[in-house]
Amino acid sequence: MSDLFQPVRLGAIDLGNRVVMAPLTRSRTGSAGIPGPMNATYYAQRATAGLIIAEATQISQQGQGYAYTPGIVTEQQVAGWHQVTEAVHQAGGRIVLQLWHVGRISHPSLQPGGALPVAPSAIKPEGQAFTESGFAPFVTPRALETDEIPGIVEDYRRAARNAQEAGFDGVEIHGANGYLIDQFLRDGTNQRTDRYGGSIENRTRLLLEVTEAVTSVWGGERVGLRLSPISPANDIRDSNPQALFGHAVAALAPFNLAYLHVVEGATGGSRDAGGFDFGALRRAFRGAYMANNGYDLPLAQAALAKGRADAIAFGRPFIANPDLVERLHTGAPLAVPQKETFYGGDEHGYTDYPALTRKAA
Repeated sequence: MSDLFQPVRLGAIDLGNRVVMAPLTRSRTGSAGIPGPMNATYYAQRATAGLIIAEATQISQQGQGYAYTPGIVTEQQVAGWHQVTEAVHQAGGRIVLQLWHVGRISHPSLQPGGALPVAPSAIKPEGQAFTESGFAPFVTPRALETDEIPGIVEDYRRAARNAQEAGFDGVEIHGANGYLIDQFLRDGTNQRTDRYGGSIENRTRLLLEVTEAVTSVWGGERVGLRLSPISPANDIRDSNPQALFGHAVAALAPFNLAYLHVVEGATGGSRDAGGFDFGALRRAFRGAYMANNGYDLPLAQAALAKGRADAIAFGRPFIANPDLVERLHTGAPLAVPQKETFYGGDEHGYTDYPALTRKAA
């Protein structure tokens, strides 16, 4: 029987335990998207996780959708992330970078030259963008031309190389939560008539091209992928997610990815599967299966013991509990995060959550 506190190997990445810190956008890198000492401290505090998946990080300015989020584009951003990876490694941890292009979930004020955000099709999402001037309604995006898409794939490849230079142990492709890759996958946001639209095979094309580009840099054994098959996050939907994601996962087999990171249910919300068979994805995937969404200790241990997952990703509990692994292991109470400090700001609500003393634990 697997246990949350046993070691596990995800591809070529050895984890001391099966507790994974999920990627958490905190909007604390300033306008230039450069991580600094405060970010290094934050991640090093949480290095007892078997693996840290660093917050979603834009592969280009076009890929940015929120104010004060980090990039992996400029030399300064790469150097800033190198501070983070060094701090985590010195603390004995492992860390991978999540590669991110938001697509239509953006705003002209965040785009190069004030341009429209891009998407597979010109369909406006519901909701608001978090900009440096506050919240602003989403706009109708511009549909990408077919000949623009290879350039975005190359942005992923370049970002993967930059992540290598920054000292990460691997990367995760963000294919979830209604961002660009997810927008191409779903028939609710992809109404294209070229080779990237229409059939399930065509709608998975961008995902597979990005995966080929990223694994050409890292090899599959240091690349993970995050999917959220039934989450409605960022106004996303599909008419047949079981068929879509079953095909996508099966098509990934040649890449021998390290892990598949799956949001089971609505991101940050209900775990109700709505009839979706997540076990089918686990059975179809050749690598390790990482489960995410609303897990506590009993649920995590049960999933591991029954073979439903190889590792469990925890998100919000890591915000207020830098020593989450030890708290779970000892049964110590979990601190509650302050929601008003989730996004933006300084050390308050970021690096000032205390770890329990061993005596208290």
